[in-house]
Amino acid sequence: MKARSIALFLAASAAMTACADASTVGGSSSPSLAHGRGSGDLLLRWGYEGGFTPPEFQLTNLPAFSLYGDGTIVRPGPQIEIYPGPALPALETLAVDERGVQAILDAALDAGLDTQDELTDLGSVGIADAPDTVFTLRAAGVDRTVHVYALSEVEGRPPGMPKDEFEARTALLELVRQLGSVDDWLPDGSLGEVAVYEPAGVRAFVSTYRGQDDLPQRNLDWPLATSLADAGDDMGNGFRCIAVTGDDWSKLLEPIAREANRLTPWTSGGQRFAVAFRPLLPDESGC
Repeated sequence: MKARSIALFLAASAAMTACADASTVGGSSSPSLAHGRGSGDLLLRWGYEGGFTPPEFQLTNLPAFSLYGDGTIVRPGPQIEIYPGPALPALETLAVDERGVQAILDAALDAGLDTQDELTDLGSVGIADAPDTVFTLRAAGVDRTVHVYALSEVEGRPPGMPKDEFEARTALLELVRQLGSVDDWLPDGSLGEVAVYEPAGVRAFVSTYRGQDDLPQRNLDWPLATSLADAGDDMGNGFRCIAVTGDDWSKLLEPIAREANRLTPWTSGGQRFAVAFRPLLPDESGC
């Protein structure tokens, strides 16, 4: 009877261990952080917004890092150092498995993204016209966006800045560093291949063409039925936005990829227009 009791105890213990392992990641003792699993489910993002930059830069600005539920990271790819640059910015994807996703989400929580309030104290920073560093976290029961003014510009604790605010900024700045170097610290074997990001469409920001006299450009015909003269949503500052997807995107991509650059004049209805393109990310649509 005693031997049978021991056997039953060992079997029960093994079953309990198996259940515990099923709720952990990579055999660790930490429970999995819940998150969406779809390719369009944004989990974590950081980038810059605002600052003393031209309107077209702010309209076409892209995040520095976006992590999605299927383990895809979208980030800037290698940029060609020529002027004028290509009409489309280079973006790349990096695949991470669930262990990598969990490690990244852990880093975001360690940095306090689940508890930080917005940190936008211009007076104590003493810096003008700097951008906000913007973080978005949508995982582990958290759905919030945090704006931090002049995050990377502040090296030491400025006079008048509370200690807890400076420590919060320091933690978020470390998170920026981590997200910029995931290749170096994620669990071994959790990283997949790097690939070129192929957007499903773009936001086309249309404005009056001015160009540069010392850099004349060849006109390109706008290949879509949509007129550049009056179509799109008014974005202010002389810009209108046209969302281009589906078959229209296939038609537009060919001339963009072949010869367009950021100074290319696009002709429509006998007029020339400037068009700045901003690729749509997996969680985005429309203007």
